[in-house]
Amino acid sequence: MTAPDRFASALQRKIDFKTKPLGALGRIETLAAQIAMLQGSLTPRMKTCQLTIFAADHGIAAEGVSAFPQEVTRQMVLNFLGGGAAASVFARSVGAALRVVDAGVAGAPFGAEGLIERRIGAGTANFLTGAAMTEAQCQAALAAGRELGADGDWDAVAFGEMGIANTAAAAALGHKLTGVGLDVLTGRGTGLDDAQLVHKRTVLERAAARTGDLAPAQSLAEYGGFEIAMMAGAMQGAAAARRIVIVDGFIATAAALAAVRLAPETRGAMVFAHRSEEQGHRVLLEALSAEPLLALNLRLGEGTGALLAWPLLKAAADMLNEMASFEDAGVTGPV
Repeated sequence: MTAPDRFASALQRKIDFKTKPLGALGRIETLAAQIAMLQGSLTPRMKTCQLTIFAADHGIAAEGVSAFPQEVTRQMVLNFLGGGAAASVFARSVGAALRVVDAGVAGAPFGAEGLIERRIGAGTANFLTGAAMTEAQCQAALAAGRELGADGDWDAVAFGEMGIANTAAAAALGHKLTGVGLDVLTGRGTGLDDAQLVHKRTVLERAAARTGDLAPAQSLAEYGGFEIAMMAGAMQGAAAARRIVIVDGFIATAAALAAVRLAPETRGAMVFAHRSEEQGHRVLLEALSAEPLLALNLRLGEGTGALLAWPLLKAAADMLNEMASFEDAGVTGPV
């Protein structure tokens, strides 16, 4: 038996001989095993979590694919920093650290205290008429993300996003990465009505027709956003540092799919937090063979769903480390 096989066997035995019926803790047992395997320890640590929110703007917003104007991206960055956004509240509630990154918000740099500046540009180009970003910009965003994902000493990391029109970018990117039609992948985003949804889908179909089959990196450059590319890089960097990556909703899952297509080994670090209400999310989850932990009818983004899943990871590791075995507790096991 190889060393990895011996470790896996010892891990399963430790889980199975806790004071419970075999498999009785369901997905918590699976989570515990994933955490332990990633860290290579039968006593894994899962005490600290950090949420990083990447913010950027999108040229495709000029085509009227969002119910909100582009300036909301900048306003929400300030709201995150001021502690008033849902992600800010949830981070405080579950004891997660929060940082905010300007990956490419339209306008001048903020110069705001506490904001991490990693600007690739003042928003992407309009991908209806050309590539959202150059190859060099895409690689710069991925590299900046890998650096941010690998720094610090957090046990788990979550990544959120803010960028008006980024559900359009995620749908177009998901279409190119999976081949699934935009009629399935395009959702209401910020709350489009039926007519607005038809318009959004039409714009995206025209944009997608510009290009044929693309490699993953080309798809990301043609249709992604600076925040999506940077998030994909952050997932790669965190996975390489053997950290759990808690994947949020539709846009984060599009970034996760890009990250895995570019670096397949990233997939083993990923825990998928929830299934969102955004129409295309199920497709992206299926492409990653992912079964999310929660289904709360969320469609906000920002990393909110990832934060709500964080306590489940803590509980899974605590179960493995602190729950008594039948032998330890003097409890008679199954016959």
